[in-house]
Amino acid sequence: MLRLIPAEDGFFDFFNEAARNVLEGAKALARMMQEGSGESRELWKQIEGFEHEGDAITHRIIRKLNRSFITPIDREDIHSLAVALDDVMDSVEAAAARMSLYRITQPTEQAGRLTQVIVKSAQEIVKAVSKLDQTDNVMAHCIEINRLESAADGMCREAIAGLFETEHDPVDVIKWKEIYEILETTTDRCEDVANIVESLVLRTA
Repeated sequence: MLRLIPAEDGFFDFFNEAARNVLEGAKALARMMQEGSGESRELWKQIEGFEHEGDAITHRIIRKLNRSFITPIDREDIHSLAVALDDVMDSVEAAAARMSLYRITQPTEQAGRLTQVIVKSAQEIVKAVSKLDQTDNVMAHCIEINRLESAADGMCREAIAGLFETEHDPVDVIKWKEIYEILETTTDRCEDVANIVESLVLRTA
């Protein structure tokens, strides 16, 4: 198999760990968005745990980067990818925090759909990051993440428009508008990861 990047000594293991952590956080958020879920606070605490773990992984990457004389890819790329993965997890936690703090017990169908897009994007991130040291199908995963982000844009616009048509409580409109926007922003953060991976692959090939 043709290798894209020279052998490395741990960075890609950390990237894989961070990507899997993002996926677990996204799955927990999807459970929170299930119809009639009464465990929002417990799930938020679980997602907070994933967010703290993401921070810890990022710190380990930065420490290793500062101690490494030779790196398998550009130091800026390592730093950018580590931060981008952490940003996805931070955004997932922000959505979960709003759900819990606003005491929402009946998530909307639109929120569930947006969250499923986040889960699918996280799955593609895991696949893309796991193939970073190879030429096999990395770009296909990046393209799919970009497609999912575009779909989320449309879903978010429709969801917010629907609020003003069907929701009569202005406080609920404010709450759900913020949650929808955070969910859409999370797909933007996933796209940031894809763009970094895509740029890395194109420059290294």
